[in-house]
Amino acid sequence: MAVLAGSTGLRRSEMFALRWSDFCFQTMQVFVTKSIVRNHIGPCKTPASRKPVPLHSTVLIVLLEWRSQSFFRNDDDFLFPSIRLNGAQPLLPDMILVKIIRPAVLRAGISGKRIGWHSFRHSLATNLRSMGVDIKVAQELLRHANSRITLDLYTHAVLIDKREASNKQLDMLMGSSICVPSSVPSAA
Repeated sequence: MAVLAGSTGLRRSEMFALRWSDFCFQTMQVFVTKSIVRNHIGPCKTPASRKPVPLHSTVLIVLLEWRSQSFFRNDDDFLFPSIRLNGAQPLLPDMILVKIIRPAVLRAGISGKRIGWHSFRHSLATNLRSMGVDIKVAQELLRHANSRITLDLYTHAVLIDKREASNKQLDMLMGSSICVPSSVPSAA
């Protein structure tokens, strides 16, 4: 779940509504056609949400491994089915957060942050921006209706990017031959 959410930025309602038939392993895409909220399956949030999402080959390998281990691996089965409900419904997203995701975050030594499913979307948006990915590409990967949503609500400035921008500005103003005193700690 974390690999899929982190690499695609799928909304939790979309990810938990996925069935194996929504994946095309030949074209390396997932077709998001439905969402599920409180065990009610309905349409996606927006028309932009229904666009196919590209998948990295590593994600496909993880998915195929998951499918080989799942009790429910037929095309019509949910990707993340509830075994307790005999696969008739997907797992509950909040239960996965409480029992698996948040404890894993704590084990990784991350504290003081409230992690939710939307954290994966925000992280993907921020990382894409930090890597210099074109905003239109990021918008379409996240399947936002417009790029303003991607920029204003989903991307967050990363300290190293802010420092680099500040350094470029100072270089432009002062010239690139600035002498840094030895008492200032280096960035390395």
